[in-house]
Amino acid sequence: ISMSRRGNCLDNASIESFFSHLKTEALYPYDIRDLQDAQRRIENYIYFYNEERLQLKLNKLTPSEFRRQLAA
Repeated sequence: ISMSRRGNCLDNASIESFFSHLKTEALYPYDIRDLQDAQRRIENYIYFYNEERLQLKLNKLTPSEFRRQLAA
């Protein structure tokens, strides 16, 4: 199932990029033994991605910092 609009493969580019980072940085390098371990790693990575990981596309801000600046 594709969530993008018909004929527009770029609709999901942002989330596809996030999932790629999630898998290569938080899942593939580790020996995950059970679902709870996977869930914990995913939750920790989401926090890291939003609160600590600098984004070049956002002028070296975290997504949370960028959103705060937009709201100010």
